[in-house]
Amino acid sequence: MSNIFENPEDQKLATLAISTLARTGAKQAAALRDTTGRTYVAINIAAPNLTLDAVQAVFTVAAASQIAGIEGVVIAGEKAALTAVITDNSPQATIFHIDANGDVARA
Repeated sequence: MSNIFENPEDQKLATLAISTLARTGAKQAAALRDTTGRTYVAINIAAPNLTLDAVQAVFTVAAASQIAGIEGVVIAGEKAALTAVITDNSPQATIFHIDANGDVARA
């Protein structure tokens, strides 16, 4: 995996997202760090009455904990199309995507 993370905390998010993806076999996993340093992880949800990509799911989990803001998100697996839920709430948040080859890019 190429490392473009300037913040070592983003590398921790990458580790969480990759390990969650591997452990669950999901199509996507996302790890989010809030402005207090707490982290949250989630996978994509595909149920008969609910479909969320991993970014929407991790945002939902974090929002349920009443976060004040988001510092960073790392997505592993399929690229998330719905990152606006992060940028609309925390425009300064960094968002990275790690593809199946381990290549890292800003999302």
